[in-house]
Formats: sequence, C-alpha cells, structure tokens
Amino acid sequence: MMINNTEYTCPLELTRDVIGGKWVLLIIWNLSKQTMRFNELKKAIPNATQKMMTQHLRKLESFDIVHREVYRQVPPKVEYWLTETGMSLLPVLEVLYGWGDDYLKSSKQKTDSRT
Repeated sequence: MMINNTEYTCPLELTRDVIGGKWVLLIIWNLSKQTMRFNELKKAIPNATQKMMTQHLRKLESFDIVHREVYRQVPPKVEYWLTETGMSLLPVLEVLYGWGDDYLKSSKQKTDSRT
C-alpha cells in the first residue's frame, strides 16, 4: 500500500512512521486534551525545539493525525487539533502510558530493594 509516497508492506512500518519521533507521542497526548496553538504546545513540551515541533506537526498533518487551521487575521492565528484518525490513536497511547507507568513503578521497586 502506498501512503505519502512510501510503499508499506507491513503495518508496523507504517505505524512506526506515523508515531515515531521523539516528541510525536507527547504532541498527540497534549492535543487529545484540547485544541492548541503552536506556542501552547511548545510550553507543554518545553524540551522540544521549534524546528522539531514544526517537523513533527507537519508529519502528523500529512498522515491526517493532526489538523492545522490557519485563521486569516492580524496577528495570524494557527490552531492544531486531532482529527478523527488521530483520536483513534488514543486507546493505543493509553495502553503505552499504562505500560510506562507500570515499568516506572517496577523499576523504582527494584532500585529501592537494592539499596
């Protein structure tokens, strides 16, 4: 199957390309809560550079995960929100969040038991 000029033979390849990237999951997670402007997202993910945020948002837009709305006004206003396709990722993110939370707790218990 061809998506965004890339031939995919395995669904995991496509999934990796869609949600891969250091800040992608955090962008999706934050947009799951509300529509946000770029600077709001940047404040929510302060360690991400402007360049990386822009690249990730463009990628997510190309996969129809995020919608970008430009309002023609002065000063310009741009908002981002999850599309229906993006919202369909939320159960996956919730499972990943739960796994990460469990892993952190078990790692802490292992560390505490060693000291």
